[in-house]
Amino acid sequence: MKVIFLKDVKNQGKKGEVKEVPNGYAQNFLFKKNLAKEATSASISELKGKKQAEQKREAEELEEAKELKVFLEKEENAIEIKQKAAEDGRLFGSVTTKQIAAAAQKQLNVKLDKRKIDMKVPMRTLGTQKMDVKIHPEVTAELTVRVLAE
Repeated sequence: MKVIFLKDVKNQGKKGEVKEVPNGYAQNFLFKKNLAKEATSASISELKGKKQAEQKREAEELEEAKELKVFLEKEENAIEIKQKAAEDGRLFGSVTTKQIAAAAQKQLNVKLDKRKIDMKVPMRTLGTQKMDVKIHPEVTAELTVRVLAE
């Protein structure tokens, strides 16, 4: 019997997959636990429609991420953070990715995930530093952060 998996089933199939399984297994386990449904022509065409809609949504997300990358990489869109510093330019503490994400939200109105900001070297002095921000699995932008004395 051909079934469409509604959820991942260990050693059988992944969600959205169409596979041939024994009749008893399908009726007594998969259908009762709502893990799969019978693969009729209507349900297969419905699955194809869902996959096309998912691909379209992913393409739109990728396009939005590319536009955000262009916006973030403009020099005038550098994030400025004011910190207390000693006279020789060293900061009391360091600038964190949480502070950078909050400043991006406040200054540029862009929501960034602090875990996606890749700060290669900790910012412990005044000045400018470029860092990578992973916006999308396929898109990484270079963000400029300026630290100024308070």
